[in-house]
Amino acid sequence: MTAFQAALANRFGEHRVSEIPTLEGEMPLLALDLELNTPVTVIMTNGLSDYKMPVPEQVAGREFNEIYFCLPSYWEWEELENPRMNWIFPWIQRLAKYVVDKQTWFGAGHTLPCGKEMQELSETMRQNHFFLSDPLLLEQQLEPIDVDGKTIYMLAIIPIFPDEMDYKQGKGTFKFLQKLSNQGVTEKLDDFRSTVLKSKWRLRR
Repeated sequence: MTAFQAALANRFGEHRVSEIPTLEGEMPLLALDLELNTPVTVIMTNGLSDYKMPVPEQVAGREFNEIYFCLPSYWEWEELENPRMNWIFPWIQRLAKYVVDKQTWFGAGHTLPCGKEMQELSETMRQNHFFLSDPLLLEQQLEPIDVDGKTIYMLAIIPIFPDEMDYKQGKGTFKFLQKLSNQGVTEKLDDFRSTVLKSKWRLRR
């Protein structure tokens, strides 16, 4: 058990934190089973924070991060062959590998395309970009955690639609987060959600 995993087990209880099998060379992953009004499962990296990100001066102190997806209770995420949900594992691995291999950094407000072709994630998840955010739904549960003398932050991976990406780029992170909040959108994945933007914004593009 890593020090980070032990810290999470101390926060939530050992029975809520489990390791997910990964292939050799992949980033270790954890599953956190959290009881909210509706239970969720968090799929989180367990070792990305070993890499000290070269963050700019304005966000000094946020060099250590783990990234996560928040899954709704109706997702049977163990069904790795199910195309509706099996994209989460290669994508969390791909994002973790990217930031380490490129010796770059992730921070709240960053956006990333879903590959060069910006393809939709699945038949039900039509988004084609990722937006990284501080925890929204899990703001209290996933507060930064101190491990071995460093503060580790958790960044949520939120899939977003093309017009949401355009809005975020044009209006900025703060206004985009307001749009998400106004529509009740958090990091919890939702097969059924549509864009938070009304047609007025799309017509003005």
